[in-house]
Amino acid sequence: MAQAKSLMDAELKRVLAVAAQGRHAARNRIMVLLTFYAGMRVGEVAALRWRDVLNPDGTVKNEVRLKAEQTKGKHSRTVMICDKLKRELAAYANVVVRKADDKPVIYSQRTREGFTSNTLSQEFKSLYKRAGIDGATSHSGRRTFITTLAHKGVGVRVLMALAGHRSITTTQLYIDINDEMKRQAVNLI
Repeated sequence: MAQAKSLMDAELKRVLAVAAQGRHAARNRIMVLLTFYAGMRVGEVAALRWRDVLNPDGTVKNEVRLKAEQTKGKHSRTVMICDKLKRELAAYANVVVRKADDKPVIYSQRTREGFTSNTLSQEFKSLYKRAGIDGATSHSGRRTFITTLAHKGVGVRVLMALAGHRSITTTQLYIDINDEMKRQAVNLI
């Protein structure tokens, strides 16, 4: 099975431009950014609740603690929230009408309830198709997150912890190597 495509900056901008169109622009933007800026899996994004993201005073948390039932491997994990994503989540929280802390962050337009992993994957597929990006899936943001950090020199053990992997081997499979990375590496000599 082919791996999800890692996106270049220009491709991410194209996806965000497509996400900005339509009635659910804010929702679509934040679901994309949760995968690109926090490396979250689509199932984790679907399972995310407002209580996971916001402090009691309404500010965005520095980290999201996912319970075992919210993760793929049924192991709880902590997702670190970078400053860019904190700003995006705060802006999103200001435009979304939330009924309760137990409501989903990413809601369905039909029910105003949460997506399943599968239906949210279909939303990602639709966004990438409209953006004209072949090979991208709901896992592309996560793969891009890990590859980008690796390219910036973050060690594989830290990447493993950020991704919530239990094996370095799994994390290494996520890291794309491109010609520019190879050029920069040999120029370190």
